[in-house]
Amino acid sequence: MADVIHRKLRKPHGRRDSSQPAPQEPTSPPPPPGSGHKASTSSRKAMPDASPLPLTRLLLHIGRRRLSSSTTSPPSGFRSPIAAFGAATERARAGTLSTEDAHHLFDELLRQTIPVPERSLNGFFTALARAPSSAACRDGPSLAVALFNRICREEARPRVALPTVCTYNILMDCCCRTRRPTVGFALFGRFLKTGLKMDVIVASILLKCLYHAKRSDDVVNLLLHRMPELGVEPDTISYNTVVKTLCEDSRSQRALDLLHTMVKKSGGCSPNVVTYNTVIHGLFREGEVSKACNLFHEMMQQGVVPDVVTYTSIIDALCKARAMDKAELVLRQMISNGFQPNKVTYNCMIHGYSISGQWKETAGMFREMTSQGLMPNIVTCNSYMSSLCKHGKSKEAAEFFDSMAAKGHKPNLVTYSVLLHGYATEGCFVDMLNLFNSMEGNGIVADQRVFNIVIDAYGKRGMMDETMLIFTQMQEQGVIPDACTYGIVIAAFSRMGRLADAMDKFNQMIAMGLKPEGIVYHSLIQGFCMHGNLVKAKELVSEMMSRGIPRPNIVFFNSIINSLCKEGRVVEAHDIFDFVIHIGERPDVITFNSLIDGYGLVGKIEKAFGVLDAMISAGIEPDVVSYNTLIDGYCRNGRIDDGLILFGEMLSKGVKPTTITYGIILHGLFNDGRTVGAKKMCHEMIESGTTMDISTCGIILGGLCRNNCDDEAIAMFKKLGAMNVKFNIAIINTMIDAMYKVRKREEAKELFDSISATGLVPNASTYGVMIKNLLKEGSVEEADNMFSLMEKSGCAPSSRLLNYIIRVLLEKGEIVKAGNYMFKVDGKRISLEASTVSLLMALFSREGKYWEDVKLLPAKYQFFGGDTLDVNLNPRKYS
Repeated sequence: MADVIHRKLRKPHGRRDSSQPAPQEPTSPPPPPGSGHKASTSSRKAMPDASPLPLTRLLLHIGRRRLSSSTTSPPSGFRSPIAAFGAATERARAGTLSTEDAHHLFDELLRQTIPVPERSLNGFFTALARAPSSAACRDGPSLAVALFNRICREEARPRVALPTVCTYNILMDCCCRTRRPTVGFALFGRFLKTGLKMDVIVASILLKCLYHAKRSDDVVNLLLHRMPELGVEPDTISYNTVVKTLCEDSRSQRALDLLHTMVKKSGGCSPNVVTYNTVIHGLFREGEVSKACNLFHEMMQQGVVPDVVTYTSIIDALCKARAMDKAELVLRQMISNGFQPNKVTYNCMIHGYSISGQWKETAGMFREMTSQGLMPNIVTCNSYMSSLCKHGKSKEAAEFFDSMAAKGHKPNLVTYSVLLHGYATEGCFVDMLNLFNSMEGNGIVADQRVFNIVIDAYGKRGMMDETMLIFTQMQEQGVIPDACTYGIVIAAFSRMGRLADAMDKFNQMIAMGLKPEGIVYHSLIQGFCMHGNLVKAKELVSEMMSRGIPRPNIVFFNSIINSLCKEGRVVEAHDIFDFVIHIGERPDVITFNSLIDGYGLVGKIEKAFGVLDAMISAGIEPDVVSYNTLIDGYCRNGRIDDGLILFGEMLSKGVKPTTITYGIILHGLFNDGRTVGAKKMCHEMIESGTTMDISTCGIILGGLCRNNCDDEAIAMFKKLGAMNVKFNIAIINTMIDAMYKVRKREEAKELFDSISATGLVPNASTYGVMIKNLLKEGSVEEADNMFSLMEKSGCAPSSRLLNYIIRVLLEKGEIVKAGNYMFKVDGKRISLEASTVSLLMALFSREGKYWEDVKLLPAKYQFFGGDTLDVNLNPRKYS
């Protein structure tokens, strides 16, 4: 096509002389479907020239004065074609001119002896090109092209003014509007035959046609070579068309080069805000973030003021990259520069905060949007609901969902999917099912994605009956399960160990012509590996490779081996290890470390060292994790000296210990009562420059306290606090207990009172430590107040704590207070322990110390003062 255009463009041009015969019409495009133009003028049924009645009817349609039906010639009041076209043009603009009326207008006007003026014709075509789609005429641009074809016919020549450059511009633009570039090329070919001179407007419209035809090379060639050859100077609009073509063809760098060419050229084709916006958007879309940002700064340096589109494009790209701090900065810059964000801008921000998991910021942006008078659309609402659901706030999302209708937003399929996924994630199955069942009544048809959400929710919880019920319902409603659906069901069956059912669905999937992906094979292979059927697992590996699917890599098998080792099934894990080698996969350091850890967990240290030897033989150097695992195995099994020897070997091989290494050894030494050795190791750790984290602090402070070095622990705690070391609540609890042990009661209380100031929150253990120590020193009232404070804070007391309080109060003779705590025993979460029951028996039996006070106990416990007692006491019986 480019060669044809080039040959035609190189022909001499000039206006055709009136004496020249009209050029033969090339094969012109047929009238568009539904245009109402049944046949050409020559094929229409002929009408007597003497009778003007059809024209009279037409003119009545477009506002003409009535013609006398009693005469056979046009009356004196008959308006010219100019008036007829004027009225028809107004109707086209209003969207009330039908296709049939337009063709009737041309039928009659082409019969008249008065020529159709060029200006009227062009005005009419322009109106059709811009006419809104309506019931009268759904496609004005196509109608304009069809009517033009009629006036180009030979028999119409004497009655119609010759088409001008303006006429062709209008009609080629019609082809661009209707996305029919091939028709535009045909019109351009006709234009060249007329000998009319090409100008920048014709060239720009031809560029648009080439753009719609996705012919980016021809677009660039026309702009840079053909237009200059014809003496046509490209303008900014021409360049913008080419820039847009290149960007949509993922050639944004070429577009950027063209933009820089525009900057260097002098004249009236400097890049404008549209040029910059197009290239910036294209660069962002191709991931060239730094280039896009540089161009934004360059744009302002060139004096081109960014607009809302510019800022929104940048914000959108930053939000998709989850760089929300930068996106927020650009938004504030946009507002400070006087540009009001629109719905699209806010939607980008809300969606960005949502996918980044920043719930508070999402809500804040939503409020800011509404405060600016912008009504959120369905996209905004869906993003906002998605953020709520991601933060476990599906109940609030449901309330927002219910309020959407009142705000004029009808929930769509995406809205239902978001809320269903939220319910599914939180395990709200009743709400999920109710919402799912309500969809049909609200006119929303569930698709594969919706069914997959519900099926996956049940499948992940092992609710296979419900899973298969929805799977069946899906097919009954005419929704065909896809590969994802089958993958979900197969994975669920595999996790449950129902491998026969999993294979049944796998075979059904293949029978339906669905191609299983790697993830489906992974589910099955993992299932067979976890349940010991390595023969079947090997068959599946071979099958997936024969289908051209890469076999599972070592990372996949590492997860299986690690899971088995954590469960203590190290022998089965070793079988998987051998299977991995058999299928040709090479174990890595993580594989060996998992096996070493597994043998260490079950106390088989020698086996663990055998794996270490095999690791070295395989050419894989043990890392710090390998040594940590072995040292931890020694320490857990009480072989501290062996662990220290291995630690020395580790240092000699140049493997640097980590915080975890020192933590393992310190914990082992303190547990073995070797406080001196632990202190020495602590100093070595500090001298080596190894970071001391919260976990290590807890090990050291807790170890000192367990070994009756409370004063040293308190001194170290204060020293670390002065160094602004952050502690967790577990360390605070340990130190409060230590302070009470060394009778630093006031310091313990001060530490408790300062907890909230450090940003921590007391937990049940904190209150437990305080209550136990207060009771030990006889401060019963303070202990009662602390227990009340505990309940007010929402911390539920443990059964162990409550039994302790009851026993201490009973031993102190506080029968009424003990009875008050016994009321809290519910027999479910809290029950009386055997030691508490034994104490009650001893104190309130007939020979007991408090037999006469048994009536002070709650009524259900007063039987302890009877003559006989059930010797097989069940503590839950007395709850």
